[in-house]
Amino acid sequence: MRLIQNMGTITECPPGTDCTNASNGSRVIKIAVIGASGVGKTALVVRFLTKRFIGDYERNAGNLYSRQVQIDGMNLAIQVQDTPGVQMNESNLECNEQLNRSIRWADAIVIVFSITDRKSYELINHLHQHVRQLHPDSRIPIVMVANKADLLHLKQVEPQSGLQLANMLGCTFYEVSVSENYIDVYNAFQILCKEISKHQTAGTPEKRKNSLIPRPKSPNMQDLKRRFKQVLSAKVRTATSV
Repeated sequence: MRLIQNMGTITECPPGTDCTNASNGSRVIKIAVIGASGVGKTALVVRFLTKRFIGDYERNAGNLYSRQVQIDGMNLAIQVQDTPGVQMNESNLECNEQLNRSIRWADAIVIVFSITDRKSYELINHLHQHVRQLHPDSRIPIVMVANKADLLHLKQVEPQSGLQLANMLGCTFYEVSVSENYIDVYNAFQILCKEISKHQTAGTPEKRKNSLIPRPKSPNMQDLKRRFKQVLSAKVRTATSV
């Protein structure tokens, strides 16, 4: 599926593929969206990328979506990895390798829960710990999104509870209604993209340094002279002994 919008081209890619063409010099930003089943992860991603809301989706296959955008004058190639729903098995998360690969791949994580599903909220702390385990040496940005804010008659989680948990975990928190408000969804992703871009810019020199193959050191002239003298001395000793 390829959708053409005024704000860019939106491409849906097969699961596990990298479909962003960054040859035009765009900086690539990779975001993984995780959470329980039925919280609206796919709806959130599609709403951000296309402004559209579709009520029903096929079972999440873990698609990767891509879009070229401009934020603060910078060309950004945004990749958003949608992921299958996560469940708890007794006290442990059921995280398959596909989810783990998505988390390791990402520059930032969006953890989604629904205010109408208390269990999806209770997953947040476990998911946050799991992300930190897979990024032990990184301060990867993590955003908490409470979806379905319009369904107040079905509410099981108070906004204050989400905010308190986000503060405890050091995450940014947004409460949105994917079905009714595109602006809140867009703002959440826009601010996240700015934060990622800022981190990438700050880390660019070190990343570039680590990515280069070390150059051989130039020969030291003093060392060459020392070795040359050693060779001459060895030849002299050999001639003398003869």
